[in-house]
Formats: sequence, structure tokens, C-alpha cells
Amino acid sequence: MTKRHVRLPVEAEEGLQAFLEDVDRRLGDPEEDTCAVVTETLVDLFGDRDAYDRWQAGEEVSPAERVRLQGYDPCNATLESEYYAEKDEDRFQASKYLQWLWRQFDATPMADNVEFALRFRRMLANHLFEDCGENCRFFKGISMTYGHNIEVGDNVVIHDDVHLDDRGQLTIGDRVSISDGVHVYSHDHDIVDQTHVDNYHTIVEDDVRLTYDAVVQAGCRVGENAVVGSRAVVQDDIPAHHIAVGTPAKSVKVKPGWESVAEPVDADHERGKEGRCIDYDLPDDLEQFDEFQRDLQPPDRPDATADADDD
Repeated sequence: MTKRHVRLPVEAEEGLQAFLEDVDRRLGDPEEDTCAVVTETLVDLFGDRDAYDRWQAGEEVSPAERVRLQGYDPCNATLESEYYAEKDEDRFQASKYLQWLWRQFDATPMADNVEFALRFRRMLANHLFEDCGENCRFFKGISMTYGHNIEVGDNVVIHDDVHLDDRGQLTIGDRVSISDGVHVYSHDHDIVDQTHVDNYHTIVEDDVRLTYDAVVQAGCRVGENAVVGSRAVVQDDIPAHHIAVGTPAKSVKVKPGWESVAEPVDADHERGKEGRCIDYDLPDDLEQFDEFQRDLQPPDRPDATADADDD
């Protein structure tokens, strides 16, 4: 093992523990207003308490100060995922506030204090994710779609600048290692009408390692103890104990010592993506908009040809 334990000085440890316990307690209290908890936590972490108290007391603040102070409140923020029509609105409202705290915390100076930051995100993940196991380590710059459709097992490590897309559902098993820059998706767009979205259950099984800049596309299953190579793009299921590399990712060998229990590399591997598609209904009163405003009729369709001839 190449890691060792690192501990904060006693006074710093006491302060950190008191802070974590206070925020954890308030987030778990049904009588507390989550927006207020998030707002006050960010105000203090950014060192803006004096200006915030002046503003709350009705004293004059500059327009820039007002915008900054309002921005700590997740009720005054919008996220990209807010526009996704098929989401569970009730669950999203709860996770939105917590996700705002997660994202804005990464902009504070304390986000670079690794011991502090790992424990803060681990505490927050217990409130944000569908389920989060023990002893997980979440590093800086991790983004997600909602958070509430993510399940994470025990002893998982997720490094910097990872994107966890849980527009569908995302399950990450025990002892998974996800390296910097990895993207794991659970939704896909139609090849013709890119406004049509299919959601999937994407699964990364126990003991998997996803290495630097790899991509796992929606609905794929990366099998137990598999390794996905740097910058590989997983488009189909990866069998357990296999090493997969390239674009698209292909199994090139079985991990040494696992040959007796792994499928052969040249076997016809099972593909289960379609069975992991998640159906959803859109509200009847939904006011949709198409941000692209494209004519999606292919030119070789009969009705499209007729229109062209009329012109």
C-alpha cells in the first residue's frame, strides 16, 4: 500500500468535527429549512457573514454585494438539470439544494484542504445520494445531474473532475476507483431527434477501476474487477475481470490470475443495454421547447421530398 494516514492538528480536528456535526444535524432535521442551512453554511465558508448580516438587517449593500449574497441561497439558483422535463420534481427540489452546496463548497478555500474536504463531501453525500456506503473519498470538481439517482458502495474513491450523470440511474459498487476526468453516463440522445432522450441504468460493479479520462456510455455494465483503460469509450458491457481499452473499448486480456473464472476474451459477450432502459412519462401539461429549432425530416423521406418538389 502506497498511502498513509494523515491527521489534522488537534485544534483543527476539533473545529472540523464540530462544524461537520452541526451541518449534518441541520441537514437531517426535518424542521430545518434546507435553503437556509445551505445559505448560512456557504456564507460562513466564504467569510461573508458581516455583509450578509448587514443585508439581512436592511442596511444598504451595493448591487454586486446583493447579487453575491443572494447567490448563496440555492432557491435563487438554477442548474442545467432543472430544465430536464422527465425528472422527479419533488426529489429534484431536495437534491438541488444539496447539490448547490456541493458545487459551491468546491469554490471555497477549504476545498483544497484535503482532509477537511473529503470528510465534508462524504457527510454531504449521505444526504444527497440515494445511498452512499462507508469510507468513501470524493475529491474536487465532481459533478452530477441530480445526485438522488446515484448509489455508491463502500470504500469507493472518485477523483478530480469526474462527471456522474444520473439522469437515469447510476450504481457504483464497492471498492471502485474512478480516476480524474472520467465521465459515466446514464442518458443518451436519439441519433436523428436529439431532443429525444432515453434514460438507462448504468452499472459499475465491485472492484472496477475506471482510469484517466475514460467514458462509460449510458446503460453499460462494467463487470466486477474489470479495468477500463485511459481515454477508452465503453459502448458495450465489459465482462468481469477483463481489461478493456480503445474507442470503442474492447477487451484485450483477462487480468492475470483470473483466467479460470473469467469469460474468454474472444467469447460472444452478453450485451444487456436495452434491458436497462428506464421508461418515463412526461406531464400532460408540459410546455416543451426545442432549443435547436431544427427541421428533423430526412431529405429522403417521401413527405420531405414532396415538400422539396413543391418549392
